[in-house]
Amino acid sequence: MKGENLGAVGERRAAAYLEACGYTVLESNWRVGHKEIDIICTDGDRIIVVEVKTRRAGVDYPAELMDRKKKHNLLKAGAAYLQRYGLEKELRFDLVIVEGGNGPVRHIREAIQIFD
Repeated sequence: MKGENLGAVGERRAAAYLEACGYTVLESNWRVGHKEIDIICTDGDRIIVVEVKTRRAGVDYPAELMDRKKKHNLLKAGAAYLQRYGLEKELRFDLVIVEGGNGPVRHIREAIQIFD
């Protein structure tokens, strides 16, 4: 981990956390055009688009971590992923907050409501 980007450490920890919770990680850092999805996973029924935010200290207001543009880009990228692979599954958008290199991991399901 020494010399490794804090964001990369956070994404790796988030993927391990999700797998430990029973999710199957399908992709990491998936790109379509200029849009990127940090983690794409499934719980069997749904495709879950996960935005990972790594912070050195805790976050009191997680909603402030994703602005309108970020939400819009995630919605577009999620739809593009389904289309690219011909999937007809429900999409869910989650946020995983990783605190520091060894701090807690917080998983917020349905962090983006489609009609938000």
